[in-house]
Amino acid sequence: MDLFDIPGQQPLAARMRPRSLSEYIGQSAILGEGRLLRRVIQADRLGSLIFYGPPGTGKTTLAQVIANTTQSAFASLNAVLSGIKELREEIEKAKERKTLYNRRTILFVDEVHRWNKAQQDALLPWVENGTVILIGATTENPYFEVNKALVSRSRIFRLTPLSEEELRSVALQAVGDRERGYGKFNVVFEEGALEHLTQTAEGDARNLLNALELAVETTPERFPPEEGSEIRISLATAEESIQQKAVLYDKEGDYHYDIISAFIKSLRGSDPDAALYWMARMTEAGENPRFLFRRMLILACEDVGLADPNAIRTVEACAAAFDRIGMPEGNFMLSLAALYLSTCPKSNSTLAFFDAVEAVRKERNGEVPDHLKDPSRDGDDFGHGKGYLYPHAYRDHWTAQQYLPKSLQGRIFYQPGKLGYEAQIADDVRRRREIQLSQTAENDETDVLTFAFDKEESKWLLRMNRDPKADGELRDDVLNRLPWKRHFNVLDVNAGGGFFVWEALRRSTEGSVYALTATDSEKEIIDFHASELDEVRRPIVISDASFENRMKHLPEKIRFEIILARELFLKSCRTPETAALLRTKAAENGRLLVLQTLPRFSTRLSQLLPPLPSLSKPTEQMRAAEEKIYSDRTNPLLTIDSDSLTNLLEAAGWETVSREEKEIDGFRLIPKERIESWFSPDGLYGRRLEQETAAALKTLCFDRIAGRNHPWRKRVFTAVFKAAQPPSG
Repeated sequence: MDLFDIPGQQPLAARMRPRSLSEYIGQSAILGEGRLLRRVIQADRLGSLIFYGPPGTGKTTLAQVIANTTQSAFASLNAVLSGIKELREEIEKAKERKTLYNRRTILFVDEVHRWNKAQQDALLPWVENGTVILIGATTENPYFEVNKALVSRSRIFRLTPLSEEELRSVALQAVGDRERGYGKFNVVFEEGALEHLTQTAEGDARNLLNALELAVETTPERFPPEEGSEIRISLATAEESIQQKAVLYDKEGDYHYDIISAFIKSLRGSDPDAALYWMARMTEAGENPRFLFRRMLILACEDVGLADPNAIRTVEACAAAFDRIGMPEGNFMLSLAALYLSTCPKSNSTLAFFDAVEAVRKERNGEVPDHLKDPSRDGDDFGHGKGYLYPHAYRDHWTAQQYLPKSLQGRIFYQPGKLGYEAQIADDVRRRREIQLSQTAENDETDVLTFAFDKEESKWLLRMNRDPKADGELRDDVLNRLPWKRHFNVLDVNAGGGFFVWEALRRSTEGSVYALTATDSEKEIIDFHASELDEVRRPIVISDASFENRMKHLPEKIRFEIILARELFLKSCRTPETAALLRTKAAENGRLLVLQTLPRFSTRLSQLLPPLPSLSKPTEQMRAAEEKIYSDRTNPLLTIDSDSLTNLLEAAGWETVSREEKEIDGFRLIPKERIESWFSPDGLYGRRLEQETAAALKTLCFDRIAGRNHPWRKRVFTAVFKAAQPPSG
């Protein structure tokens, strides 16, 4: 028996199914004059189709129209009632038609999403080889519920709920049709009755016709009355016929996803009214409250996060209370959780995890730094865990060290939000990160023992283990010596990774901060870190390997009230020209802050060996070699001292305001590669020692020094100068 050939008395909705395109109401976007679907139906040139839309929008009806129009054989299955056995029977018939009569077969599968994957797979080969042309109808999103291979071989048409005007046309068509509807009677709608039916049906033609049938056939005392009799449909009758809206929500369907999406977006958008409405839509339709709590728990982490850490606790408490209390009082727990989430501050900073995931996929070979490795298995043999700085051993239970692989140093994933609790911790996060970033970008040129060695791996290991807390305290101490004002323009002439930059931005909120870097990687780190700031508050970064070129790129007319020079006066930069160039960029009475390490006063390698009698002779040999190293006046790192630097600046028109030398204690990790270089035949120690002695000392240092953190003292010269007079000459 054909799906559409149902004998006997049928419901109004079945009787009024359109038989042709001219009778079809709605879906003008796909069936209007000139539209593709209308043309292929009229030309009988159908390919495989899938009709997708909510109930009552005309999917099955459209299939019936095609069945009445096409010259092809038309077969139909209902996926709820049929399985592979019935499908095989239809396929055999289709093969026979094609072989014997060269006639195509259109196979209509209603509720196609109800078939499981195996059943849908069984259909695929016959669609692919043209044995059948598929027309599928589904209330579910086919991109989720239908075999992807079937979807890719079909054209998807989405049917939408009918408008109130279209529903009105459906109702008038039914009461005017003498053959299938109520045209034999004079059906009259009193004021508001038809409008109530069309509004309450919510786009569902079947729902409308069912209500209309009930209203018409229960109004007279006996039905049917005599032909030509008047049947008056009052508003009260219309209301009784469709007393309550069927909430359009399928817990396993597309509307489920649409409405939960609206709910989540309302919570995220801080709209408590909309959140309560969409949640009520779901609970009224019978949604499981535990599903709603699960989604709210996710949102508490994804969209609230650290802006309000209590959000996750509140929702979890509401969920636990709901499990104890149940419904209907459990609605209070749902309401409380939704209201809390929709009114608390928001942050999506937890999405930083997915930036990290992307980095993992791109940087698959990121090696765990040795100091972070587990030392319990092979720490002695391979140095795993050596050099790790235990945070609880430091004040505030924190000390900066690199926790990322070398290839990802300087990368930022987490961006603190600006609301709620996260706003309170943002400053601490940024300050700690600034110290780590500044160390990541800078070469440690101030260590005389590393001056002639340029392997990137060793430079990284040395930078990683500088004592950041001491550096941070030193930074704050020297900046406090300057007369800051909010409108000052600030120039950091050797910004590196931003050691001074971020604090300068905080102190000069109405001025500008220019940061000069020697490498593009340093510039990238500052730019990346500054990207979270408003564009007008970001530092202006200029990068060039030449100090003179960096200075030339500065605006000609701007003058700076504060100039910051950290570790600038090394090698070629310690010249009268450098000092004079700085003076030309200073505003009247502008200040120059100098922070300069004096390398020849730093800890020496021999001081790291333990004072054991068995080591006295090798230690003496190392000291003798070091005396030669540190007396080498051709090394520019060894010729710098506080007096020579002060004299250089004063000759260029700078007046000394204050100056100080101080010892700073920190830690230093000496990598194995560095020792290998020092004691090689051409190394700093190797070329000053006999070969046999150098080899023995190298072995000793491997055993006693390499891969470990050692106390390290350095001497730092800090001074403030004032631009008191034009530069001489």
